[in-house]
Amino acid sequence: MAKFYCFVPLAFFMVLFVHAMSAGIDDKWHDAHATFYGDMQGGETMQGACGYGDLFEQGYGLETAALSTALFNDGLACGACFEIKCVSDPQWCIKNAGSIKVTATNFCPPNYSKPDGNWCNPPQKHFDLSMKMFTTIAYYRAGIIPVQYRRVPCIKSGGVKFEIQGNPYWLLVLVYNVGNAGDVSNVSIKGSNSGWLQMSHNWGQHWNIGTNLVGQALSFQVTTSDGKTLEFVNVAPSQWQFGQTYEANQNF
Repeated sequence: MAKFYCFVPLAFFMVLFVHAMSAGIDDKWHDAHATFYGDMQGGETMQGACGYGDLFEQGYGLETAALSTALFNDGLACGACFEIKCVSDPQWCIKNAGSIKVTATNFCPPNYSKPDGNWCNPPQKHFDLSMKMFTTIAYYRAGIIPVQYRRVPCIKSGGVKFEIQGNPYWLLVLVYNVGNAGDVSNVSIKGSNSGWLQMSHNWGQHWNIGTNLVGQALSFQVTTSDGKTLEFVNVAPSQWQFGQTYEANQNF
């Protein structure tokens, strides 16, 4: 009987633990609206407020969206993946189109001088999709559509990638190609001659630190929004260079 009573609390704890670790993924559908920007080739969707640069080279392609303030979370939502479907508008929703899956790669800024008709103003939840994604679920002429969305796991190929920028006294690292939750909430860095050092969130998915780590192999400790943390040991060799990208051998 003693073993039985020990097992029940342990099982209960494991259920809570698994639920907490899945907080970044949400099975529930939520209401929002969607528009589009750019052209069918992705014009105007490259670069952007998340700092990803060439979305084709970095694996995001046209399956992207800019988020309104209510969803963007000051850039910490960059990299999160969403499933979106057009709803409640039979005139403009494409019948049997199903849903699309996109990654957050940009910011749809508010316009406080135009309080009415600006869908990216708080507290509205809004997705400004690439034209390719918008016209997959709705007709081009719709302009704006009601949608439902939910957070879904990001499926990525290869390991997490770290692009190193800055200068010897101010290191700026872009973290991308992050699987599962997709969005990063915390980053620490470790040189081969240092302990773990906390990095600061700068903008988008850029993280910075004012410590000179030139000539040291670099390791990273990354936490995603679902609470999962992984250590990426010696991702960048001691001869790493500014402007280069280094890929880890694992992902979330």
